Amino acid sequence: MGIVMSAVVSSLGEMTALMPVNAPMMEFPRRFLDRGVGFAIGWLFWHVPHITTIQTAVTTADELTAVTQAIRFKYDDGRTYLAWTVGDSVDPAFWMTLFLILIIIANMLPVKYFGELDYIFGCIKIVFIITLIIMMLVLATMTPRTNAYYDQILGVTYWNSPYSFFNPGYSVVDENGDVQRVITGSMGRFLGEWKGIIKAAFSYTGMDIFAATARESKALGDAESMKMAARKITLRIITLYCFAIITGSLVVPYNHPFLNGKAQSVGASSIFVIAVVEGGLPRLAHFFNAIFILSAFSCAANFLFLSSRVLYTLALLGQTGPEWITRRLQQCHWGVPTGAVIFSALMTLLGYMGRTGSPGERLDQIDTTLSVSYLIIYAIITAAYLKFYYLLEDVKTRESMSEAQATCYDRNHPRYPYKSHGQWLRASSGMAACIILFVFSGVFPFLVEPFDYQNFLVSYISGPIFVLLVVGYKIHRHGFRISKWGPERSCDLSGCVQATGEKRKGRLVFPDKGITRENTTAFIEWIWVWVK
Repeated sequence: MGIVMSAVVSSLGEMTALMPVNAPMMEFPRRFLDRGVGFAIGWLFWHVPHITTIQTAVTTADELTAVTQAIRFKYDDGRTYLAWTVGDSVDPAFWMTLFLILIIIANMLPVKYFGELDYIFGCIKIVFIITLIIMMLVLATMTPRTNAYYDQILGVTYWNSPYSFFNPGYSVVDENGDVQRVITGSMGRFLGEWKGIIKAAFSYTGMDIFAATARESKALGDAESMKMAARKITLRIITLYCFAIITGSLVVPYNHPFLNGKAQSVGASSIFVIAVVEGGLPRLAHFFNAIFILSAFSCAANFLFLSSRVLYTLALLGQTGPEWITRRLQQCHWGVPTGAVIFSALMTLLGYMGRTGSPGERLDQIDTTLSVSYLIIYAIITAAYLKFYYLLEDVKTRESMSEAQATCYDRNHPRYPYKSHGQWLRASSGMAACIILFVFSGVFPFLVEPFDYQNFLVSYISGPIFVLLVVGYKIHRHGFRISKWGPERSCDLSGCVQATGEKRKGRLVFPDKGITRENTTAFIEWIWVWVK
């Protein structure tokens, strides 16, 4: 799933680096595919009608629910007992309300200060993930502490028999949480992996937020920021996220009871919390859980930011219903669309459905709907990129094109803002993967007896909604004259920017030959650009 997201981020990043626009997730499909598709993506991105839920705002609610669940930390495996009494004794509604107020205040700040705040949170999280990776490696290779749960160096013990790198069986669970049967063998392993990929799709949602801030970022005057943002996201997917999971699997087996429904709290089901407790460092469990709370809080603030900006863009396009609503959603103070922030924040009240000790069933279904919705959005973004790619190739050959204009559209020119190698192939494979994941995302309800029609509907509701939005747009513009329902796109390439110079950020260039002070300084600066 990280590879798929890398392809989507690169596609969106290249288009936005060349043409910074409001809400690029909907603007580029509107320009390069069809205005109706752009309209549908805008509303699908913001509004996913599953019990009239709101997509990105509901994701905010989901993150707030994660905060309240993480606060109620309790770990009891019969040998170690850990708990935060205050968090468990106070009603979750209080924590939900407190953190909701905090994220609204954060989103009301001018974007400069919101960005600085988010940058601090991001630095804390990245340092924490790096620390986790190192600690998991140390726990797997060090001589066990005297109070550890094991007395031999773990190494790759949990990858070998009688354990396994893959879970050898897939448990078919009904709506009551009871296991009906276990599918074993290669099919069981495949179903487990497929379920993991679908779940991972939700975890990766929101990575396009770096492009959503394009028109509000002064740094984009350099035209290098978008390139570095896209590449660093790809780098972090490949390194931090994947390494964290791999190293965690070294110290916690797949059949640990807390990973299979026996944990007393959400924090107790974390492989990293389990690893430090069983490694003889139980005090670190509270610290880890505190970072999980901070992470969920910052994600909630980010999703509210994203939701408000998409809603604001729809209001600017006059696509938010009655005029009196549109006028209020267009209101800005200190550069912040306050009306859109407040309206999106109201939708997070749905988080109160899932404020109890375990995730509410409705919010869990919303997670699935969001994952599938994003798969549609990402498939459309990559399709828009492919059209954009061919358009660049076409305009360069036009005789009426001046040399200066042709330079803007030349992907091989040194001042072209951002080009990823093999991007046409990456976009094609990313689009194909998103389509395949969408088509087969609802396979699991068929395994339950009787057929789980509710979760089947949850898995596919976004598809018909997308089609209905496109058709509704066509009917609104052209009535039922289907002959006029063809693609409506401007293929507009105006507003292109270029890098300010041929010396590109993130590229290693040695000024001298051999090992010199200048070359050493250039190398250190290059490392700093990529890690900061």
